[in-house]
Amino acid sequence: MRPTLFKSLAKAFDMVVYNGSIVNAGSKIRPPAYIGIKNEKIQCISSQPLEGEKMIDAKGGIITPGGIDPHVHVCQPCSTDTFESASRSSLCGGTTSMLVFATQDKGVKSVFPDLDHYMSLAKNKTYCDYGMHMIVTDPTPEFVENELPVLVKKYGITSVKVYMTYKIWSVSDKQILRVLIASRKLGITTMIHAENDDVIDFLIEKFEKIGLTEPFYHSASRPSLCEDEASYRAISLAKLADQGLLIVHMSTKESMEHVRVAQTKNYPIYSETCPQYMFLTSDYLKPYEGKGGRVLDETGIRVDTNDSFQGAKYICSPPVRDSADQLEGVWNAVENGTVTIYSSDHSPCQYDDSERGKKKGLSKDGHMDFAIVPNGLPGVETRMPLLYCYGVETGRISAQRFVEIACSNPAKLYGMKDKGSIDVGKDADLVVWYPKDEMKPFNLTNKDLHHDIDYTPFEGMKFTNWPRYTILRGNLLWNRDHGGFMHPETPIGQYIKRGKSMMKSTMHVEPPKYVN
Repeated sequence: MRPTLFKSLAKAFDMVVYNGSIVNAGSKIRPPAYIGIKNEKIQCISSQPLEGEKMIDAKGGIITPGGIDPHVHVCQPCSTDTFESASRSSLCGGTTSMLVFATQDKGVKSVFPDLDHYMSLAKNKTYCDYGMHMIVTDPTPEFVENELPVLVKKYGITSVKVYMTYKIWSVSDKQILRVLIASRKLGITTMIHAENDDVIDFLIEKFEKIGLTEPFYHSASRPSLCEDEASYRAISLAKLADQGLLIVHMSTKESMEHVRVAQTKNYPIYSETCPQYMFLTSDYLKPYEGKGGRVLDETGIRVDTNDSFQGAKYICSPPVRDSADQLEGVWNAVENGTVTIYSSDHSPCQYDDSERGKKKGLSKDGHMDFAIVPNGLPGVETRMPLLYCYGVETGRISAQRFVEIACSNPAKLYGMKDKGSIDVGKDADLVVWYPKDEMKPFNLTNKDLHHDIDYTPFEGMKFTNWPRYTILRGNLLWNRDHGGFMHPETPIGQYIKRGKSMMKSTMHVEPPKYVN
């Protein structure tokens, strides 16, 4: 039943979303609440009835801001996914904006030709809104002093990422300091992949020497100690540079504790985690014998026990950890506020592909080599529903905390002023969820998803909720009850030229006191 109209407001809006609880990071507005949308923006939030050309009845469900996935790899050597498929998939899972990674390759004279080419791959091919980070692999004086300021001012790229591992991308501690200091001057966000590369190389060599090269040993070659040590070192470098830092895809309770300690001292050290570190363990990388699928644990995830190489599907870095205790440690960090943002680290490739996919690590004679399996998992579509079902609906976190780490904190950290909350003047990016227990639960299969990847690491997992509607800038693009993905004739995703971070970025550490 439609709401009663005020004549003065009849058809005043392009769209009205009503009859739901509006949830932001710090608030919850219960019905009656009406969101009036005009020209792709939220124009009005009212307790009085409104009417628009299109009326969306939330039917008592929760209405959240559109999700922001701040960690997505598309059209890169580590990912065979495209802007078209990743953005379509993201919308179907409630993510309306994603941040992807352009790359500065080592030794290039200038970053701009490659950046312009990468941006051309996205233009008019992306269904959701998108912005870009820059992976910095060669922080030369020329890049830091002359090109990085242009990235900020002209392109609106106000975040950089550095790696402490992977030979093709890794930088030294000295180079990390150079990037941190440059970031401090420009007021941009520095992200870091924290793993000890020398320890990893040492262990891989040892495993290869004694023939331990099956997928499971990928996890064993990157023990939690590597992340533990590198996270502590990264935080120490940030303190030395007097600059904030985001450690991405954190996977262990020990490394999270380093962040927690820094945060209690009011240092701007931020943490990101991902679903794989909350739901998966290294058991999934082990081979299994027998016929048919086997339920591994209470999540209901199944593996193909006829395929001794199937564990390669779960190879990512940092690896999924070896115990439920580690999963619980990450969940605790989500609950207690240590985790700042929640991403997918979507970096997929096909499993059944021996050239660029996971089976690159499987030779024709059956020899397995985890060291050459591409790292990464698909996850941009399942990110939001996983946290909503297993966090909000189980009572582990509030709906407000869900919004904080999946929507509003990414917007603040990465300078996305028009995103991340349901407020007047913001982009009309909304997700409508089913009321609790209204949606029929289902066990996920890969065919339920909208990516172009041939598997999901969350196969068989039970979902009790999923976005009912996804709205991007006032455009209904996902309607689960009627038609699914509302395929526009032309992708309408827009590039987000970002500003400076709206979170604290400098430490103001007291200088050391020397004794004469």
